[in-house]
Amino acid sequence: MTRVLHILPNFDSGGAERMAVNLMRTLSRDRFEVGAISLFDPAGTELEEVLAQSGIPVWYLGKRRGLDPRMFARIARVLRRFRPHVVHTHRYVLRYALPPVLGCRIPATVHTVHNLAEKEVDRPGQWVHRVAFKCGVTPVAIAEEVYDSLQGLYGVGGLPLIPNGIPMEPYRRPSVAREAWRELEGFSSEDVLFVCVARLSHQKNPVLLLESFARGPASDPGSRLLFVGEGEFRSELEKRVKAMGLQEKVHLLGVRPDVPEILNAADVFVLASDWEGNPLSVMEAMAAGTPVISTAVGGVPELIEDSRSGLLVPKGDAEALSRAMSYLLETPEAREVLGKASVERAVELFDARVMTRAYEELYESVLAKS
Repeated sequence: MTRVLHILPNFDSGGAERMAVNLMRTLSRDRFEVGAISLFDPAGTELEEVLAQSGIPVWYLGKRRGLDPRMFARIARVLRRFRPHVVHTHRYVLRYALPPVLGCRIPATVHTVHNLAEKEVDRPGQWVHRVAFKCGVTPVAIAEEVYDSLQGLYGVGGLPLIPNGIPMEPYRRPSVAREAWRELEGFSSEDVLFVCVARLSHQKNPVLLLESFARGPASDPGSRLLFVGEGEFRSELEKRVKAMGLQEKVHLLGVRPDVPEILNAADVFVLASDWEGNPLSVMEAMAAGTPVISTAVGGVPELIEDSRSGLLVPKGDAEALSRAMSYLLETPEAREVLGKASVERAVELFDARVMTRAYEELYESVLAKS
């Protein structure tokens, strides 16, 4: 039995965290024993509950904000207790995990890069990653552009490329029907709902999305824009929505546990990111049969075939994004065609089992080499 330990900063609703939980839950229980570390204390999130229900042990290390040297010893204690054959790190945790991993002589370490390499961590973190990759840590890219950024920044080549995957069932068969969700949330069956599921951060550029909506689609009586997520841009969005007089048209729903139901009730999913890795939210929308409009950044063009399973626009182009939104607002038959193509592509390419098999093979490969 191969023991695999995932280390993350926390288990909030971010894409890296959801990917890691999907992977941990779908690894073969006949071949792998799985555990996890969260640097921070539990916060009562949905993913924490999912891990608990799945019987996956999680060690919460109580990290303080900022640099916390206590993490070195606390991670080492978990390593000695769980005795993993493979440590799998995510986001910025290598700065804390690398010394105890080397000190405890863990046979193999894998690090998934969830974003462009230059965006993933700060300068000190990049130095740690450069050392880690020279010391045998295997970096994994989740998209072609991420692969290229790793080569450019760290000079590593021949590394694995494993696209993210999602469980299809929740998005194909949501627990609440489309019309029932709309009625419960105060939307009519005639409303056209544009939905963005993303952190309200600089990367996701929610201000551009709001501006694009205001330029055209907002003038339609039945159009609505829903933001699902939290982040540092929330207060800015609230101010702009009020200044534009769009309080009845734009809804900030916060973090929600019913994302499959929201996507099923939506008419269009929209993402205005300035950069991306391989966004799970786009896959989730496609699995739900919701047509996607997105900026053509990161791995998004690898997910969406432009004009066949979604619409791609240049990053930072509010006018192009607004035109794409207006087109789908006014053309329900296009929404139907794109939505059907999205489902077919999602089921074929994005099922979590495909991702899981690739990581299982990778774990066994790096262990054999070690």
